[in-house]
Amino acid sequence: MTTPPTDPVRVLVVDDQELFRGSLAAVIDTQPDLTVVGEAANGLMAVEQADTLRPDVVVMDVEMPVLDGIEAAGLVRERLPHVKVVMLTVDDDDENLMRAVRLGVHGYLLKNLRPAELFDMIRAVVRGETPVAPALVGRLLAELRGTTPTPRTSAPTRPEDLLSARELEILRLVAHGLSNKEIGSRLCITEGTVKNHVHNALQKLGMENRIQAAAYIVRQGLGTPRPPGG
Repeated sequence: MTTPPTDPVRVLVVDDQELFRGSLAAVIDTQPDLTVVGEAANGLMAVEQADTLRPDVVVMDVEMPVLDGIEAAGLVRERLPHVKVVMLTVDDDDENLMRAVRLGVHGYLLKNLRPAELFDMIRAVVRGETPVAPALVGRLLAELRGTTPTPRTSAPTRPEDLLSARELEILRLVAHGLSNKEIGSRLCITEGTVKNHVHNALQKLGMENRIQAAAYIVRQGLGTPRPPGG
């Protein structure tokens, strides 16, 4: 029996530099499972385009005129909570990174990544993951260690009181930056099973994304110096 084709992921590209924006849109459109449905030159246009086009993913620059990308991301998240927002930036400014994470963006990447890495990151976001540029992961967790997570409800003092042993094991690996696929391979379970465990753990902790959960695990002293078995 032939599996019916899956609709391509609909992407909105936002950047104030016309040449970069056009090039980014063109390279994304080379992928059969991704399609660019629109472009915007500033944050305000991005919000308007998202309202009109209802993309699956918005890939957006941070520094833009009229309305910056992080403020625009917050508005998109507020109006269209099902839309995934991935920030792209030329620098590694810690303040912008933290602002974006607190608003619940789904990814934060540096513009110097290779096209194949960008494609993989967009696909990861659609799968429910929260990709962050490898160069930023350590700094992000260091920043979040000393901050309070932003859960919908207060997180428990002892996560092991709420989480199953498997959920806790998986969140430890999430805290080391492993993807669902990598975690599944390490634990000999399917990627879908990992995704379900992460989803259930986030619900139990009252958190919105993997970054919050990873920071919480590290802050509670439940992480390890390196991934188990690594």
